[in-house]
Amino acid sequence: MIRNRRAKIVATLGPASSDPAMIRALFEAGVDVFRLNFSHGNHEAHQARAEAIRAVEREVKRPIAILADLQGPKLRVGAFQDGKVMLSPGARFRLDLDTTAGDAARAPLPHPEIFAALRPGTDLLLDDGRIRLRIESHGPDHAETTVVTGGELSDRKGVNLPRISLPLSPLTAKDRRDLHFALDLGCDWIALSFVQRPDDVAEAKKLVAGRASVMTKLEKPAALQQLDEIVELSDAIMVARGDLGVELDPEDVPIEQKRIVRVARAAGKPVIVATQMLESMVRAPAPTRAEASDVATAVFDGADGVMLSAETASGHYPREAVQMMNRIIGRVERDEGYRRQMEAQAVNPEATAADAITAAASQVASTIRAACIVTYTTSGSTAMRAARERPCVPVLALTPLRATARRLALTWGVHCVETEDARSFTEMVDKASKVALEEGIAKPGERIVVTAGVPFGTPGATNILRIAWVGG
Repeated sequence: MIRNRRAKIVATLGPASSDPAMIRALFEAGVDVFRLNFSHGNHEAHQARAEAIRAVEREVKRPIAILADLQGPKLRVGAFQDGKVMLSPGARFRLDLDTTAGDAARAPLPHPEIFAALRPGTDLLLDDGRIRLRIESHGPDHAETTVVTGGELSDRKGVNLPRISLPLSPLTAKDRRDLHFALDLGCDWIALSFVQRPDDVAEAKKLVAGRASVMTKLEKPAALQQLDEIVELSDAIMVARGDLGVELDPEDVPIEQKRIVRVARAAGKPVIVATQMLESMVRAPAPTRAEASDVATAVFDGADGVMLSAETASGHYPREAVQMMNRIIGRVERDEGYRRQMEAQAVNPEATAADAITAAASQVASTIRAACIVTYTTSGSTAMRAARERPCVPVLALTPLRATARRLALTWGVHCVETEDARSFTEMVDKASKVALEEGIAKPGERIVVTAGVPFGTPGATNILRIAWVGG
């Protein structure tokens, strides 16, 4: 079963989509990667979903990736005596470490690191930016503020500090428990939330120790100041527009989105655009035209994938949301301007044999109108390098490792098949032709472009290109 599109779809599982039959339906509608959101649910619920995904994987005989999204150090105010308060513009409001329930004059903020980082005149945002407080004065255990933008504030709403880097580890005690659980569960990707600096990624990768690939969520302006370094350390990137959109001015978000996609693509790292892509489909069977345009823009920018959150996790129309996203991606990729856009965004290959071969494979495939490019890969790097070229044909990745096949489900244009290693280059070419035919990617009499590395099984050793005919 090969998708008739190159960009991938990530869907979040939740109360609306935990049933095994629904998970199967979402896969058939177009999902390539399922996201487990560890900000919600317990380990038992996530384990049941993961087991259902693997059951579907066995049924459809296609590798499916599981993305474990860690909650990260989400900052929140404490509780209120009546569950909520109304803050009026111009009013004074105190935040402090006192755990006593709050009222209209104060609220508990159990994060001493926030008070240490505050400066008079800076703004503090509550409830996804709906409420804005200006710092008048502060001490190590409190802050006196003036309400700039008022509204209703209820228990445990989020806190954001735009353009302030906090001395926080990206992994809380809960995250570490969730991380070990996700690794034992066999999740293929681990997503890090609220990354602020390259060291955050390095710390997480040390803990993961190669048992999964690490995806960095970019949702803090501080991280954007060290974007190149963070992308270099990460295995993939997510443009997490939720919290990023709170801390950045609205007009800056699309600019930064395009920059992140551009930098990730240049580095050959998969990049996902996420948050509120088809938000209205949480309650409606069709998206707004602005939402359809949003998805299309991410695809035109060359993103490897687009993600659904509440639309599939808790929405009324999870299957329809996936089908709609599938339709939008397909329509964009059929547009004549899309191919021109991909060619205009082409990245210059590095001065290595592997980069030279994969760049040449894309050009050769276009020139001879090949059915596909076939790559043999153990680590997945060869297939991702081929995908970075955004070739005009699918990339068929053959690997002996199931873990690699699953991780590549996230990568643009890659159709991965788990198969035994070939013992010679002749066998390699024969197997490539046979699998391309069996998978419906190539027809008898068509040509394919095969890339491989000698010695066999050496990651990143791509140094051979061959044009082969597909037999009957």
